[in-house]
Amino acid sequence: MTGVLAVSILIVSLSDEEKKPMDTTLTVTSPAFADGGEIPKRYAGTGEELSPPLSIEGLPPDAVSIAVIMDDIDAPVIGTVYHWVLWNIPPMTEIPEDVPREKELPSLGSACQGRNTLFRIGYMGPNPPSGSHRYRIHVYALDTMLDLAPGAGRRKLTKAMEGHIIGYGVLGGQFSK
Repeated sequence: MTGVLAVSILIVSLSDEEKKPMDTTLTVTSPAFADGGEIPKRYAGTGEELSPPLSIEGLPPDAVSIAVIMDDIDAPVIGTVYHWVLWNIPPMTEIPEDVPREKELPSLGSACQGRNTLFRIGYMGPNPPSGSHRYRIHVYALDTMLDLAPGAGRRKLTKAMEGHIIGYGVLGGQFSK
């Protein structure tokens, strides 16, 4: 019996923007918890549910705006849960604690917030159903202000950022009930 081996070759053409590696020069920290450490209850859905303060170092000199996405990568059933979607923050080294849950943020230079996974505007604190979950706060330096309506979700933000990311950093944390 003669076997036949079929081989398919898929050739994918990437644009120059897609070939560029993401610049990971940003250092993201918080005075509230260490990278990889336990997120205090004050910032959790079971506490005061305040957004944590963030410090950002290493912003490129040509950064025009900053975007933030916070996710929980350990959600057991639905996959990644998005806790915070924030963009058009002017280049700054500090994002204060307790960002208001409003679509437009004059206190942050007219930054905008979008919907989290529960379709609410603004920060949603960690509140895992059980066990310990890992959370990541991704910070992106962008070369533009984004033309994105306040209240948009994570997918639209991610799409709008394509080709505009000039710096990136992440802060990790954990939370258990």
